[in-house]
Amino acid sequence: MPEGDTIFRTAGTLRRWVEGREVTAAQGAGLERVVGATVAAIDTRGKHLLIRFSSGLVLHTHMRMTGSWHVYPRGGRWQRPAVQARAVLECGERIAVCFNAPVVELLADHEERVHPGLTHLGPDVLDDGFDLDEVVRRAATRPAAMVAGELLLDQGVLAGLGNVYRCESLFLQGLDPATPRRRLGEEQLRLLITGARELIRANAGPGTTFRRDTGLGPERSFVYGRSGRPCRRCGTTIRSAPLGAQARTVYWCPECQRADRPA
Repeated sequence: MPEGDTIFRTAGTLRRWVEGREVTAAQGAGLERVVGATVAAIDTRGKHLLIRFSSGLVLHTHMRMTGSWHVYPRGGRWQRPAVQARAVLECGERIAVCFNAPVVELLADHEERVHPGLTHLGPDVLDDGFDLDEVVRRAATRPAAMVAGELLLDQGVLAGLGNVYRCESLFLQGLDPATPRRRLGEEQLRLLITGARELIRANAGPGTTFRRDTGLGPERSFVYGRSGRPCRRCGTTIRSAPLGAQARTVYWCPECQRADRPA
């Protein structure tokens, strides 16, 4: 699933090519209604992308595991079959296409304000005005038994963080993913959230992910995707297992992230 930094970069690409331009043709999700309107703004909220039009309508997309936005010059060859296009926006010489996204919907302003997928979101991890106090407050409302690895993926606590940064930030803080929330002191939680935010923000601009890691080059994660391989720090074999209600696979080093549990 694309994480907040991927959606952030996608929004930047869309702003470059279609923001401020008139929609000259459109298909899918009732988008014929925005033809003649201008793309007024492109916003992100965690993993959600919102394209706002001068008419007051808003195109809401969520990529989940399968979706992506592409921008092509008019007449350019699409990288995916047209049958996979869920939304198409033509803005003069540029065409923005959303492929395979499970959530593609055109909303009126009042619908956005009460949308259940948007109103429950916690502070956006990439927002310049990020409210750490609010994240801590929301985390305190979660069950005491909820583990750190689940808490970081709870979009109602912190919006935009996904599995990659969940695993990497837990490693950098030396925390076992299965550490219950009740054992996380407030200062430790603040350090965990701040570290995760710093990591994802460092990778939100153009370029590859994990520019801040081992110093060995791009896309060199500490633990994510490295099950069965030696830890880059201590050489211990990286482990992985499903975690939480969604059973998302978490990766960790059992030596660098020792569990603090009673025997």
